[in-house]
Amino acid sequence: MAQSADHLVDQIAQLNAARNLVLGDAAFYPQIVNGVLPIIGSRARLELRRWGAEFLAETFSSPALASTQKEQLAANVLQAQREILELPEGDPLVLKHIVQSAASLYPLVFRHIINHPRDGAIWENMTAIKEGILRRWDSFPSQVKICCIKFVQRVVQVQTHGPIADPRRPDQNETSLAIVPRNHPVLSLPNLEAEASGLLDRLLSALQEESSDPILVNATLNCLAVLIRSRQSIGNKIINAIMNFFPARQVRPPITPAIRVGVKSMERTARAVLEHIMKRNPNHPFFRKMEQHVDRLKNSRLEIVDDATRKRGPPAEPTDGLDKTKRTKLDAETPPLVKIPPLPPGPTSYSQLFTLTEDAEAARFDVKQLPPDLLVNIVVPILARVDQSALTQSIDAIRMRYETIQKRQAAQAPAAAAATDDDDDYEPEYQPMDVAEPAREQADAVAAEVAEIQPDLVSLGPFVLPQPPPLSEVEAAEVGRSAVGRVFGMLASSAVASNPAKGKNQQQPGFARLAGSTFDRDAWVTLLTRLATRAPAGLETGTGKFGQDASSRGKATISNTIRETLYRYILEDFRGRVNVGIMWLNEEWYNDRVQMQFTASQRRPEDEEATVPLFYDHWVLRLLDGFLPYIDSRDTKIFIRFLSEIPEVTIPITQRVASLAKDPERVSLCVQSLLYLIMFRPPAREICLNALEHVHETYEESRPAAGKVLAKWRPKTTQPQPEQQTALASRSATTGNSATPVGSA
Repeated sequence: MAQSADHLVDQIAQLNAARNLVLGDAAFYPQIVNGVLPIIGSRARLELRRWGAEFLAETFSSPALASTQKEQLAANVLQAQREILELPEGDPLVLKHIVQSAASLYPLVFRHIINHPRDGAIWENMTAIKEGILRRWDSFPSQVKICCIKFVQRVVQVQTHGPIADPRRPDQNETSLAIVPRNHPVLSLPNLEAEASGLLDRLLSALQEESSDPILVNATLNCLAVLIRSRQSIGNKIINAIMNFFPARQVRPPITPAIRVGVKSMERTARAVLEHIMKRNPNHPFFRKMEQHVDRLKNSRLEIVDDATRKRGPPAEPTDGLDKTKRTKLDAETPPLVKIPPLPPGPTSYSQLFTLTEDAEAARFDVKQLPPDLLVNIVVPILARVDQSALTQSIDAIRMRYETIQKRQAAQAPAAAAATDDDDDYEPEYQPMDVAEPAREQADAVAAEVAEIQPDLVSLGPFVLPQPPPLSEVEAAEVGRSAVGRVFGMLASSAVASNPAKGKNQQQPGFARLAGSTFDRDAWVTLLTRLATRAPAGLETGTGKFGQDASSRGKATISNTIRETLYRYILEDFRGRVNVGIMWLNEEWYNDRVQMQFTASQRRPEDEEATVPLFYDHWVLRLLDGFLPYIDSRDTKIFIRFLSEIPEVTIPITQRVASLAKDPERVSLCVQSLLYLIMFRPPAREICLNALEHVHETYEESRPAAGKVLAKWRPKTTQPQPEQQTALASRSATTGNSATPVGSA
């Protein structure tokens, strides 16, 4: 028996070492969990099962462990916990931690079965655990019931419809019935929703019973607050139940201090829940009713609960500012006096003026060593808790010091002025002494010897610094990239230049303005775009795509560096930097046309056709591919403005716009953009109509909107073909023939 006890102690020590290991590094969680499962199973001793249940509850609630790893570990863990839950003996500690683990695992297992419907074993184990917990909920001890309330709250939250933040990224949406497919082979939406409704009613029944445990009621209210915030579909039902809850009505005599404290705690929890809702949503339709209910809870003190029979309390009268007699009667203490040290002798510095402490270490501490944000976080809470009397005494002491120093300086000023006047009046008479001739001859000889030793400095030529070594191509490119990075960093941190005030006659710069005439952000952007487009004009030649041949394709020029940085700069905030993109693309298109015209004028008949490097088509498509996945119907104005102000609309651009119709929520954006180009950009009207016709034929969701546009601009497209007309005519004839007897009858 002693050996068995020693062996158990050794096992617990080893398990605690394993727990300390995973707490230090979460990467060991999968290895440790799979290793300890055989030790803490249903056949293990009670002490090991207690340790294992607590460890698993801690594991699946840890934010350091990723959700994907929790899903992978859930299969084996659920099987072990199901076996422990089915044991006839019910240890409260083991049951408590199993319910906590189930509350953490239920959303993960639910999402797992949505994505992997064939893995039915894990869902079967989860369902068995859920049924076991709900069946034995009422028979559990109080500490386990609290965990059951949290588990039921998770089940209701998962099995109700939640908000969809982004339909294109289902992995980022919250786990709820909204992400379950309609024809899921395992999950039945009507059954899950009905079960969630029943569990919610079971939760709310704790607020409707005549005698309830205050601890369970408070736990229920705290869980209901989460459901109100995350599930609007059931929020009003929960709020109505809370507003019908009056803790004082559930009290039955005899009234004990414990009952009185419990009632007050339930009232405070209910008030806190409603006040939190009103603070988060001031426009809630039940705002007025919740405010009235909070006031009723504050004033609801029945005679059986109220402390009306207690003795009179001390007077709520301030002690500051009273005379000595009242201080004596109320036993008020006089605020302590702050000890002000005298100023040191001699000149006084600012630090000495404001130093009121006698601690030498604190006086020598340099506050400049601390960052400003840390000082703000320290000083603001201190000022909120500082004693008003001590603060007033300190301010008065510094004021008296300052007045004393001023008086001292005023007294010293006339004496200093008189001393200065005496110094100005004193003019000593200078009478040079006669120097002997031998001494003068000796000085001349020493000067001659020194002159012979020292070099002739006057004969040296001007000093010129040597020329620095020339930069290599790689070094020059690196310097250029760093300069471009600094300029873009300045653009990202600076604000847009403010517009001139309305009503003032100020001349606005037009198309003829210089690029850097205003020294604002737009001027820097214009300068950068022209450096990228116009500066290398004529220097980048070749026969490859985008003006690069095989020899120079791998080299990054300064212009391409600026273009790549502009591209990233615009995509960081496309909605706010659309002007930069439009300006850049106009410069690229203008440069391409100028280069084409210049090359055509310089080419002689006997020369081969030269290749002009073109950049507009490449970069406009890259920009579109960069921000098209992230725009939606709210960005319609910005997107149409972009399409309307770029210099040229090509077939690839219309194809990118037509690709928006793949998403049913962006069909309206696609059709409106193409309609704007059809109406206001006649050169691109035909290619836009072709793109709209392709959208109409390919995507069924776009046919109502696209059909209206095509009916006006291309009526032949929406008219039925001859074969379709024949079919329609035969159908109408059949309908008419069948309807004739009915009409005659």
